Parts: sequence; structure tokens; C-alpha cells
Amino acid sequence: MWVCGVDGCPPGCLAAFGHLGTGEVRVRILPDFEAILAAREEARIIAIDMPIGLPDRIEGPGRAAEQAVRPLLGARQSSVFSIPSRDAVHTMDYGAACSVALATSTPPRKISKQGFMLFDKIREIDRILIARPELATRVFEVHPEVAFWRMNGEKALQEPKKVKGRPYAPGITLRRRLLIAEGLPADAVNAPPPRGAGVDDLLDALASLAVARRLHHGLATPFPSPPPRDRHGLPIAIWA
Repeated sequence: MWVCGVDGCPPGCLAAFGHLGTGEVRVRILPDFEAILAAREEARIIAIDMPIGLPDRIEGPGRAAEQAVRPLLGARQSSVFSIPSRDAVHTMDYGAACSVALATSTPPRKISKQGFMLFDKIREIDRILIARPELATRVFEVHPEVAFWRMNGEKALQEPKKVKGRPYAPGITLRRRLLIAEGLPADAVNAPPPRGAGVDDLLDALASLAVARRLHHGLATPFPSPPPRDRHGLPIAIWA
């Protein structure tokens, strides 16, 4: 049986498939979420670093999931973006999306350009999960830094993965050590990333894979617990 961890990357999605029996790990870039669902590995669980569950209004600094995990991460909490309301995410123009976000948040908040660049991927996942509610038992939202927090004995990592846009060796080394201690094969952890992805993308996909394995064994928990749900019944939680 296969499970999968997914992180976004410039060409699409970096998917790390792990076999629960043999321990084999396969990493490759796929164009979108639909391609991950259709992959030959037929992953039983998919842990993806993308928001799932979009509230109609945002009360406070982001969704309940983002608010729940930020206090765990210390200096790394800025890596948890605030995702706006459902209507804002489904607005295609940046300026119009900011206007919708302002009208559907308390206190009123616009959208960062970095967050807006994720909206295409978020919309695709949202549409698929609404159309196929049976996927709710297979697809879970995760965040790599929360995964590493748990692997690190529930202590925030002090070293970033990147500094000034470049890989930061102490942070990369620490995360590799945690992934190997988690049981992922060293050759997969130390491999170069596929062309088009960075080493940070690879480590994040493998961290998501680690959560997918824990989900299969019933060892992952949601933040917050229990998760609230949006109007389509999608849970709003980050699992670790």
C-alpha cells in the first residue's frame, strides 16, 4: 500500500510516494492534484501542504487551522500563511480578491501576493473534494514545519530552511536528520530534488509523507481538535 506527501513547487506538485510494506520512496513532479489522484501508486492517503476547508468569514488572523498551529512554531510561524474566505479564494483578480477578503474578515485583511499565487492550486483541490466527498477519508491538509515540530519532540525548529532565498545548510541538515530518524530511507532524504524543485521542496514533501504514514497508523492529530467544517462539510485542520 502506498501513501503520499505533497508540496507545491514551480512546475506543479512535488509528490513523495511511500510504500508502507517495503519502505520504498518514489519522488516526482506531477502537474496538479488530479494527477496525484490518478498516479499509478494509487495512494491510500494523501497528505498535502495546501489549505483544505474554506470558511465564509475569517475571524482573526486566518482560518482556525492556521491560528491553532502558529503558537507551536516560534520563529517559524511566519511560514503559515493566512488564507482568506472562500469567496476571496475563488475570485480570480488580485485586486477584486483583496476587496472580497476585506469584506469577509474581522479585522479586515487584504491578501498577500504570495498567498494569492497559491489560489489556483487551492481552487483545484477545493473543487475536487466538493465533487468527490468520498476523498475526505484519503486527503488531509498538513504543514511541513508543524510536521517537523512533532518529529522534533514537539519543539519548534530554530534553524530555517532558507536564508535570503538560498538553502541554509544547518536547517537542511537538521530536517534531514529528523526525517531519517522518522524512518524515511536516507537515500531518498539525501537525494537531489527533481529538476524544477528545490531541496526545501523535497524535504517538505518528505515531511508531508511522514505525516501520511502516521495518519495511516492512527498516530496523527488535527489542529484544532475537533476541526470546524466549512459549508461544504470540509474539515479545517492541519494534521501532524
